Amino acid sequence: MIPVLKNTFICIILFSGLNFSQQSFRVFPGLVTQTEPVIGVHPENPNLIFVSGKTINTANAFTSEGVYVSPDGGITWSGTDTCKGAIIQNHGGSPQVMVDNTGRLLLTHIGVPTFIAGVYCHYSTDFGKTWSAAVTVSSQPPEDKGSATLDNTTGSPYYGRVYSAWVNLINPYVSFSYSTNKGLNWTAPKAVNPGPTAVCSGGYLRTGADGTLYLCWAGLSGGAPFREDFIGFAKSANGGETWTVQQNAFNINGISGTLATKSNILVNGLPQLAVDKSNGTRKGWLYIVTAEINSAPAGTDPDIVLRYSSDGGTVWSNGVRVNSDAVNNGKIQYFPALDVDKDGGVNIIFYDDRNTSADSAEVWLARSTDGGSSWSEQVVSETRFKPKPIPGGKAGYQGDHISLLSLGDRLYALWMDDHTGIYQIWMKILDLRTLHIQQDASGPVSFKLSQNYPNPFNPETKIKYELGKNSFISIKIFDVVGNEVESLFQGYQQSGSFEVSWRLPGSSSGVYFCEFICNNERQILKMIAVK
Repeated sequence: MIPVLKNTFICIILFSGLNFSQQSFRVFPGLVTQTEPVIGVHPENPNLIFVSGKTINTANAFTSEGVYVSPDGGITWSGTDTCKGAIIQNHGGSPQVMVDNTGRLLLTHIGVPTFIAGVYCHYSTDFGKTWSAAVTVSSQPPEDKGSATLDNTTGSPYYGRVYSAWVNLINPYVSFSYSTNKGLNWTAPKAVNPGPTAVCSGGYLRTGADGTLYLCWAGLSGGAPFREDFIGFAKSANGGETWTVQQNAFNINGISGTLATKSNILVNGLPQLAVDKSNGTRKGWLYIVTAEINSAPAGTDPDIVLRYSSDGGTVWSNGVRVNSDAVNNGKIQYFPALDVDKDGGVNIIFYDDRNTSADSAEVWLARSTDGGSSWSEQVVSETRFKPKPIPGGKAGYQGDHISLLSLGDRLYALWMDDHTGIYQIWMKILDLRTLHIQQDASGPVSFKLSQNYPNPFNPETKIKYELGKNSFISIKIFDVVGNEVESLFQGYQQSGSFEVSWRLPGSSSGVYFCEFICNNERQILKMIAVK
């Protein structure tokens, strides 16, 4: 049963036809600045979604964390820009959010450094209307980063355990704590990587399908601007009791510093990590994404770089440049967010200015269905904005990250921009079944699919395609709500040029989608039927 949420504000997004892959929208239009979005979902009810972000009242510099909840998969939202868990004055942002199997919302955040520094956790049992007082995770001052995660994999020996990791500001290693009782109590913090070879930054946690914990962070260079110099990695097979540590898993050259063309906003190359939990051929693979510069495969401008491991993190691949614009073209990509979907597809969103003026940006999605060997891309956001520092934050601050969540057939992309005049959290919900991403012409393509003709059509249309090699293909037609209408062909076919026809059933005009799968590659055609 989906819970009914009551509060002072409900934002209703009206979709025409298809529920998802529509326009981006503000999650919770507010009067204060919102940045650094994060997202969590109920492990058994994928319609219950919890979003948060750092909020700043630019008039008085009051900070908190937003609480935004949807009971219906992201169509309607309720919430507030202020987490009401005591002590209200000690909410310093950098939130992480989770939803456990009972519907309890969990939120971790840092304290206000000039008030009561530390890492704290609150929980809500009424979908965010009221919150517990702060539970101390750590009383030591943290670096302004870190992450938390909940083991939501049924069958894991640590199902339901809550984990938190951050860098201890006094002793700059990665610290770690966990809770076995839904955030009520936390273990004493312990060092994951004592004696690091460099000051650490970040601390990004994820769990595998078998309950294994994975953690990555950045090691910083020895002088200003303290750029990310390498990535550290650790994993634990016993719920965080002991760790296998690589102080330097691989070298990078991160982008820490400012972007002069974008009003000198602060940026970073901090890593994000994802685990393939699908039942595909790459189940268990690990992926780490960073923003890098001046070190191959990145060029002389910031690029998005991915590395992967097929053996649980023992060996890592060379870097793979994700964005497909020309190297060294002066275009900037930054703040990548990463997740692996249920089919093993690797999905990354990031800010990008390849199509904008140098002082602006928009949000792009890159997707790989072959473990990162080749990529296809599309613009996600409908609007562009001019990045700039947020009043009330530290000098140059625009936020430190954006977020991406894969959930069934959907991708939830979240970012912050101020094209409406105030920084707010924006979301776009993408349906993987109808997602049409243009394949980079330079990448390996084993087929060529042409747009159906005529289009619009009535009552019949033709679909042409070419196979570069003998392949197994599938051609299916879906309606606008994702129901399969007809299978045109499924089987093995030799290389060559082909054409199939599809006749509109009855007089049902509207939008249809042709899904074309060739081996492991997939493309979608949008077809319009008219009476």
